Amino acid sequence: MFDNLLDPVVLCFVVGLVAGLLKSDLRFPDQLYESLSIYLLFAIGLKGGIELSKASPGEVFLPSLATIALGVIIPILAYNLLRRLGGFGRPDAAAIAAHYGSVSAVTYAVVIAYLARIGQSYESFVTVLLVVLEIPAIAIGIFIARLRTTPGGIKWGPLLHEVFLGKSIYLLVAGLLVGLLSGAERSEAVAPLFSGLFKGALALFLLEMGIITSRRMGDLRQAGPFLVIFGMAMPLFSGVLGTLAGLLSGLSLGGTTVLATLAGSASYIAAPAAMRIAVPKANPTLYLAASLGITFPFNILAGIPIYHAMARFAHGFGG
Repeated sequence: MFDNLLDPVVLCFVVGLVAGLLKSDLRFPDQLYESLSIYLLFAIGLKGGIELSKASPGEVFLPSLATIALGVIIPILAYNLLRRLGGFGRPDAAAIAAHYGSVSAVTYAVVIAYLARIGQSYESFVTVLLVVLEIPAIAIGIFIARLRTTPGGIKWGPLLHEVFLGKSIYLLVAGLLVGLLSGAERSEAVAPLFSGLFKGALALFLLEMGIITSRRMGDLRQAGPFLVIFGMAMPLFSGVLGTLAGLLSGLSLGGTTVLATLAGSASYIAAPAAMRIAVPKANPTLYLAASLGITFPFNILAGIPIYHAMARFAHGFGG
């Protein structure tokens, strides 16, 4: 776990976090932050598409099915925990649950960098699981919100547009299709940009994410102790489910680690945009403080090595 803290990507996040907490004037220009996020999302999708072009449908089917099951189960469990144990109102519980059913593409990028650093191989198509989990998880979160909070009140057109054509999902799917259709050989021409520079761009992006996360620390007072505990306990519980899903669907140790990390991550890009439309009565401070202020740094600093340990234990136990 401590080796992970010395990874330059993780250290850049810590540097940004400390800069924000110490009130440094370090800031990224908005255009640079936007450009880096576009680059990372497209690069993740492109790499997944290239690798998917080499995989057979039979390899992808069971892991995709297990991932969809996670996207349904996790937000339902999170909603009931928040309602029954946390005492949250329905709008807030539904919105927070949607964030924990959905995924963080940046956390995915960090776990891929982590596996590369420790020399752990994984299935080449795991980016597909990122896309597969993102969409149904948001849809289930919206369904819970619609069922429980705003009967007849949702404008479905803008909502569906936000979910399917929002920046994160659109870029992931577009990159996936470009990589799938062009294949490995034709994609060699763009590999120096989208593969060679990926980790450096990720380090810069996490520097800015550290600064943004520091701004959410003050919101934790409003979130309350239950949400702070939830923000660390729920990812671990979801990580266990992801580990079991990976093991049962036949993923390797590395692939199981990725799926556990995806299950344990929480969205802070796609889900907030969707929840602003689906659950306008929910308090954004609560779901952003939980996903960005607690779960994201927890996963970057400690969660990913824990998920890898879970996967290693499960594969060792399962033979």
